[in-house]
Parts: sequence; C-alpha cells; structure tokens
Amino acid sequence: MTADTTVKQESQADRSLQLALAAARTALENRGRDVLVLDMRLLTPIFDYFVLATGTSRRQLHAISEEIDHTLEQELGDHRLGIEGYHESRWILLDYGSVVIHLFDQPTREYYALEHLWAKAGRVELPDDAQHVHQPGIDLSEE
Repeated sequence: MTADTTVKQESQADRSLQLALAAARTALENRGRDVLVLDMRLLTPIFDYFVLATGTSRRQLHAISEEIDHTLEQELGDHRLGIEGYHESRWILLDYGSVVIHLFDQPTREYYALEHLWAKAGRVELPDDAQHVHQPGIDLSEE
C-alpha cells in the first residue's frame, strides 16, 4: 500500500465520520432517541459507519430522514444513494455509501437489535453539543 493510498483512505474515513456525526446530530435535533454511531470499518469493507436512531411516530421518522437528507446534501454536499422503508416508516434506511443511517420505531429497533448484532463494532462518542440537543417534555408522537 502506498502513502497516497493510505492518505486517501484516512481522508475517506474522516469524511465518513463527518457525515455520520452530522446525521446523528440532526437526528438528535429532531428529537430522535437512543442515537448511536457504530464504527464498522474493522468489520466490513462495505461501509464505514452505521447511525442508529429511534423515533416515536411515523411523522417524526419522516422528519428525521428528511432533515438528515437536507443536512448532508446542503451543508456537506453529499447525496443519498438510496432509501428504503420510507412509506412503511418502521425502519427507514438512508444509504450514503460509506455511511448507512437506520431510523426505527421502538418495536422494530428492539426486534432487529442491530447494536447487538454488530456488537463488535466500536461505538463512536458523540460530541457533547450533540448529546444535549434533546429537550425533555416535548413529545412529537401521533395520538
């Protein structure tokens, strides 16, 4: 492996981490719960990071996914490669190539338990400013 290849890989990993953290921050800003970033680089060559978040309603999951799209496209110049599950809104998957974002309702997240399935993945510490975005006492769930 050449020095140029190593620099490119490190640059790509830095970019992937930047996207993953921006997606996590956006999920938190939109009242996502249990937001988690998993470092997948040592486990699979397919992608670098998973972002996991739970929403309390279909409306909230849609809002989170749309805001993540907006943030990653407008602020970071990245484009989503694919989306799955938007209409069903139990598990919305946003594919950004090196970063895959999983937005769940609570029962679906518990059932699939990706953080347990990928338990060997490293957990990325969220910056302090991202962790304290949620404002308690506000419930956006549909009644």
